[in-house]
Amino acid sequence: MSEIVNMSPSLRSLNPKISPLVPPRQLSSSLPRLKFLSFPGKISLVTERIRAIDAQKQEIDDSPVSIELGPISSESHFDEVMEEAQKLGESVVIVWMAAWCRKCIYLRPKLEKLAADFYPRLRFYHVDVNAVPYRLVTRAGVTKMPTIQLWRDDQKQAEVIGGHKAHFVVNEVREMIENDSIT
Repeated sequence: MSEIVNMSPSLRSLNPKISPLVPPRQLSSSLPRLKFLSFPGKISLVTERIRAIDAQKQEIDDSPVSIELGPISSESHFDEVMEEAQKLGESVVIVWMAAWCRKCIYLRPKLEKLAADFYPRLRFYHVDVNAVPYRLVTRAGVTKMPTIQLWRDDQKQAEVIGGHKAHFVVNEVREMIENDSIT
């Protein structure tokens, strides 16, 4: 029992089973008394410096980490997207997927990160093949899930069928986009 009483207060506080065994008077008298001083002017100065640093960080990199893929829900909406992109002279990436497709579900967040890399010069959309008319799916020539297509001037320029590992698919899509920007 004498070993427990002679332990330093910091060791006693680490083990809750030992602390109740120490008489309360000895425990409270052995701890140093702490004084708290208030420095409101210095705290606000530090707070302002932290805010200034945060503002500088935001100015340096204000680009998003990921961008949600825009949904295309009908054939007329698909035509509107293509028409708008054609007016702006932009290419569009269309991701054809299905709600039941595990590879599609796993690939989607990775494509959203890729969309952020090409934001704002390239727009990414997704189409759930079970929610749109079959006519649109056949018009796009989609036969497997997931299929990622690059469209420009209302024409399909290239496509990647993502039946393998997600990082391979993302690299192929990135390469497809970069090859399109070269031409």
